[in-house]
Amino acid sequence: MVLESYIRRRLQKRELLIMTHLVMGYPSFEECFETVRSMVKADVDLMELQIPFSDPIADGPVILRACHRALKKGATVKRCLDFAGKVANAFDIPFLIMSYYNILFQYGVGGFVSALAGRNLKGAIVPDLPPAEGRDYLEAMKDHGLAPVSIFSPTTPDERMRHIASLSGGFVYCVARKGITGSKTTFSEETAAYLGRCRRATHLPLAVGFGVKEKGDMDFLKGRTEIAVIGTRMIGIMESHGAEGVGDFLRSLR
Repeated sequence: MVLESYIRRRLQKRELLIMTHLVMGYPSFEECFETVRSMVKADVDLMELQIPFSDPIADGPVILRACHRALKKGATVKRCLDFAGKVANAFDIPFLIMSYYNILFQYGVGGFVSALAGRNLKGAIVPDLPPAEGRDYLEAMKDHGLAPVSIFSPTTPDERMRHIASLSGGFVYCVARKGITGSKTTFSEETAAYLGRCRRATHLPLAVGFGVKEKGDMDFLKGRTEIAVIGTRMIGIMESHGAEGVGDFLRSLR
């Protein structure tokens, strides 16, 4: 798969990759574009672009607020898909869509996946879609050569991890702890044991998100995972220091 191959090649050059996250349309599409530009200039490896949704159940107050403000300012699914296509064709890193399943369902799963492929996107993360209920989505993603990124959590049993991994593509997203995005995560021996279970469940690269905020977290993840995901922290820095501040922060993590 294209995304997994890219990740493997990138890992030949660095020990841990960075995937950043932003909510499309927040604070505006124009500012989003400049933030993407700053992130790419700071040498991030891949990026997930969230379509704002009114009830993002996996997200904490920072991303929830960003979603609501983007929607209030007129962010639509079509505008987000077009924006995603614009950046995917402007910058030479993989972009993925992050969305809740209601958006895919209302759009039409086949049409949504086709829209991703037509805009040069490489995959999608749909956190509230159980694999057992995602047959149409998974088949459409396979038909278009896109990566359906699945999710592990600390409460996922080993056998279920293996089943989930068999349906995933590109990489597996390992949620670092129970709960929502943005809360504090203590990276501990318990976390290390959980990531060991994740490693044994799949040959795919692992990405870890939910609480990666500083270089110490990055150092902990080296050798245990392939990708560090930075989301809520990115939005906070963008709000306080703008696109240029985002780039400066990302460079400090290296």
